[in-house]
Amino acid sequence: MGTKHPAEGVRPVPAAELREALFAVGGPDVPFRIRQGLPKEKADVVAEHRIPELELTVKVRMRLLPVRREVEVITEQWGRVSYEGGRMQYARGAGTRRVRRWQFQKGPDGRRRMVETFRYDSRDMTDPLQRTVLDGGWVWRQVIFGS
Repeated sequence: MGTKHPAEGVRPVPAAELREALFAVGGPDVPFRIRQGLPKEKADVVAEHRIPELELTVKVRMRLLPVRREVEVITEQWGRVSYEGGRMQYARGAGTRRVRRWQFQKGPDGRRRMVETFRYDSRDMTDPLQRTVLDGGWVWRQVIFGS
């Protein structure tokens, strides 16, 4: 479904080290937060991004499986079906979502031009997490239902 393997020859790091590396992906410079998973989430590490402009919440639950050197990943989204205020909807599974919004503004020369006013790309969260897992020598396995 969405399995990525580390490059040939990359030595797997211990689970505790990978866990710390995943927490280090978060910080004040990223628009999402990383936290310890709750027992009901069945995850060791959770990355969560709330995007108020889209009325969207994206959650990436990561479960470390040390025996197999794999990180089992479940991606979940809650948000509106349409921009016109449709009903809230839940979705599960990997997928890339990109949104860009533009509006007309006057430029320095006084002419109207299109200016980007909002940008969201789900890869801004998933790519650094996936890179951390692969650089740690572990497999990134995207699943729909956890084991």
